[in-house]
Amino acid sequence: MSGDAMSPRPAAAPKSANCRLIDWTSKPPLPETSIKAPHLKNYDRIYASTKPAPREETPEEALAAYLAAYDAAGASHVVIKARDLESTFGVKITNEDVAAFCARHGERFIGFAGVDPHKGPQALRELEHAVKELGLRGLNLQCFEHKLAINDPRLYPLYAKCVELDIPVNIHCGVNFSTESSMAFGRPYLLDEVMIAFPGLRACAAPPGWPWVHELIAVAWKHVNLTIGLVFVRPKYLTVPESGYGPLLQYGKKLLRDRIIFGSGFPTLPLASALAEIDELPIDDETKDLWRYGNAARLLRL
Repeated sequence: MSGDAMSPRPAAAPKSANCRLIDWTSKPPLPETSIKAPHLKNYDRIYASTKPAPREETPEEALAAYLAAYDAAGASHVVIKARDLESTFGVKITNEDVAAFCARHGERFIGFAGVDPHKGPQALRELEHAVKELGLRGLNLQCFEHKLAINDPRLYPLYAKCVELDIPVNIHCGVNFSTESSMAFGRPYLLDEVMIAFPGLRACAAPPGWPWVHELIAVAWKHVNLTIGLVFVRPKYLTVPESGYGPLLQYGKKLLRDRIIFGSGFPTLPLASALAEIDELPIDDETKDLWRYGNAARLLRL
């Protein structure tokens, strides 16, 4: 899921501040790294209870607060993702802007490319340029924003290029709340066909498949190269009866403990509170470390 908000002030550091951390998904509070478009308007309603209240602050203050939040959490790496939605919604976060942000703010920030699959060979060239020339280290595909199913043949050349370049791909999985795009584009079972066609593909399904969480778990159980991103989801919901997220906790602390990774979706979810909720989950410290750091580090080849 996607959304934008003003950057919250960093809260008191949770216990996780003393632990290793990679945030799989984060959005700097800058115009060039954010998208505000009509097709995402419904997200304001959906996330009204979790987004921090907007603050009166300058862009410089918002950016300083954003960077300070990761300092307070002791994050080692933060993934920033580009998006090219020109064919469907006429907007984009450019690869160049993401690369420039990462270059300005140091090795903590890792950029993922965004390309438009509807552009065909041009998208392949842009992905290769983003990786080889701009230094981006993965591909971000928000399939509902491209109005393509995860297993649409128009995406296959991009999957093949990810294997060739040896980079991971982040694939939007599960419900989307845009009133201009179908939920069906993100059904988790579609990943099975993709992973069969590209057994060497390193993929992360994020968000984690709700309301078809069991489907996603089944595909991840079957394919060892598929990781599940606990992204844009309050971790506490994994312990809430009938929320639909419970299977992530059940399988994620044992069978798939090496396949769950944390992403705040900052600032949609405040970083400190999301980490505090990870701290409270009934899983052992070793598993928490895998979720917060180890599994993402392996996927990113750090």
